[in-house]
Amino acid sequence: MVLVRSKPVIIYEFKVKGKDRQYRAIDDAIRTSQFIQNKCLRYWMDNKDKKVDKYALNKHCAVLAAEFPFADELNSMARQSAAERAWGAIARFYDNCKKKVKGKKGFPKFKKYCRSVEYKTSGWKLSATRKAISFSDKKGIGTLKLKGTYDLNYYDVKQIKRVRLVRRESRILCSICN
Repeated sequence: MVLVRSKPVIIYEFKVKGKDRQYRAIDDAIRTSQFIQNKCLRYWMDNKDKKVDKYALNKHCAVLAAEFPFADELNSMARQSAAERAWGAIARFYDNCKKKVKGKKGFPKFKKYCRSVEYKTSGWKLSATRKAISFSDKKGIGTLKLKGTYDLNYYDVKQIKRVRLVRRESRILCSICN
């Protein structure tokens, strides 16, 4: 159990079983998420004189989707989640500056090696048996089998807020958060 903003968040991790083309599609989705994070960070750096907040970064995701066809293939909420990660780094930097933290303030850096892509409430669907998950964006990930000891039958699908595909070492994990 992880505490975030004094609200307990339960995270279940499952191993993911799929085919080689599905793993390549997951890698492509992770690279696209990294691209959007870096583009949002660059947008903030180029427009410091304007007011750039997390809402402006979310709007910039739509511009990126229109400009780059591979970015349009990723689900819109996954794109917004990548922008929120970039905003998290920017907000942490601003907070450190306001608090006058000694030493370096943690200026946001571009991601060179990203390991995950996060879907919010859309773009995925659990099977009726809760043993498989399907991703419906245009990346072509498809249906993946979930291998683990947790039983998701006790949870309503509406309680699940985020699904994250994480690459760790040589395997892919699916983290399900409520």
